[in-house]
Amino acid sequence: MKKIINPWKGLEGYNCFGCAPNNEAGVRMEFYEDGDEIVSIWKPRPEYQGWIDTLHGGIQAVLLDEICAWVVLRKLQTTGVTSKMETRYRKSVDTKDSHVVLRAAIKEIKRNIVIIEAKLYNKDNEVCTEAVCTYFTFSQEKAKSEMHFLHCDVEPEEILPLI
Repeated sequence: MKKIINPWKGLEGYNCFGCAPNNEAGVRMEFYEDGDEIVSIWKPRPEYQGWIDTLHGGIQAVLLDEICAWVVLRKLQTTGVTSKMETRYRKSVDTKDSHVVLRAAIKEIKRNIVIIEAKLYNKDNEVCTEAVCTYFTFSQEKAKSEMHFLHCDVEPEEILPLI
C-alpha cells in the first residue's frame, strides 16, 4: 500500500472533521491506495461512543463518507460532494477494539456521478457497516478554483501502516 498525501495539509483554514490532522475533535483519518481500493486504518476513541463501548453510528457514517470522498480525490483527481448515502449497520463496533479498517472503491461512473462502495471491518476482519455513496463530482477547474485542489498523489515508497 502507498500512503496518500493529503493535498490540503498546511492550507490555512483547513479543518475537515474527517481528515484534517490537527482537528482535535475530528476523526483525523489517513488514507492508503491498495490497487483499485482506498484504505484507511482508524483507531476508535471513547469520545466517539454511542452506547457504552460502542462506536456511534453517525461516526461510522462519517468514516465511510470520508473514505468515499478520498476515492474521488485519488482515483478521479477531482473533488465532489455526497448527494446520497445508503448505510447498512450489520454488527456493532467496539470502541475498545485496537482498530477498524475501511475499504472503498468505485462501482460505477455516469458522467459526473460516481457510485462508490465502502465497508468498515472490525479488528477480526468482520464487516460491520457498509455504505454506497453517490458523489456529484466537480470539473477539475472548479475543484482547483473553489476547493484549492490541484492533485492527489501517493508517497513513492510502499509502506505497511501501523495497526
